[in-house]
Amino acid sequence: MNTMGPTAVLLLSCPDRPGIVAAVADFVFRHGGNVLDAQQYTDRTDGVFFQRVEFALDGFDLARDELEPALAPLVAEFDMECALRFSDDVPRVGVLVSKEAHCLVDLLARSRSGELPIEIPVVIANHADQAEVAAWHGVEFVHLPVMPDTKPQQEAAIQSVLERHGVNLVVLARYMQILSADFVDRWPSRIINIHHSFLPAFMGAKPYHQAHERGVKIIGVTAHYATAELDDGPIIDQDVVRVSHRDAVDDLRRRGRDLEVAVLARAVRAQVEHRVLVHGRRTVVFE
Repeated sequence: MNTMGPTAVLLLSCPDRPGIVAAVADFVFRHGGNVLDAQQYTDRTDGVFFQRVEFALDGFDLARDELEPALAPLVAEFDMECALRFSDDVPRVGVLVSKEAHCLVDLLARSRSGELPIEIPVVIANHADQAEVAAWHGVEFVHLPVMPDTKPQQEAAIQSVLERHGVNLVVLARYMQILSADFVDRWPSRIINIHHSFLPAFMGAKPYHQAHERGVKIIGVTAHYATAELDDGPIIDQDVVRVSHRDAVDDLRRRGRDLEVAVLARAVRAQVEHRVLVHGRRTVVFE
């Protein structure tokens, strides 16, 4: 990142054709900008071009609110999908959790230390177990228990809390409830879930029991965007660890938790550093 001041990040995708890179670079140059980082990828199967361009705002001759209108002709010419972000806009993250604390504790610690550039104003839980953890970090804790017949009301309450805190990214830190399609649709590509399995294998409940029964030699975890289809959203990050016949279910669970913490943090970092582009059921994640 530029240490001299805030930067702008363009995330774009469009049908592949000659001249895209030159046109984007020329736009930045003509307005007095300096490209600090540019990464690109072409999906040759679908014929789609993806790019992430970060440039310094120091010396740029457009105000922030003038950037998107100025980009409009370029977007129209290349039929682009384009998102503009600024490095000093710190995302406000609402964390949803159930009983297990490891992912929540890690996110709160990384936020508090500044390792992750996020603010966590609220933790929402369907169990009260982690109230003291949130309180220790000075974060509001909202307990919203749920039963099958109260799910719509509980989700409406969650939405109200998130709006009250100005949340723009939701993280499911082992939140063991299935979100409704209506709820998920309000947060397209803005709900990150950590799944304790290497998707698409062992979907659903008790993945470590499933893995143990199958005698797997590796276990993994997956961070993905939540969608209306359970455990089927675009994957942001994954990791694995080798195991053996000597590992009991508790061993697998313990080793899996270590992976869950790391993979979720990587996925959140990729999101808030504006390095993820969604393409259908897949993602392009720039380094």
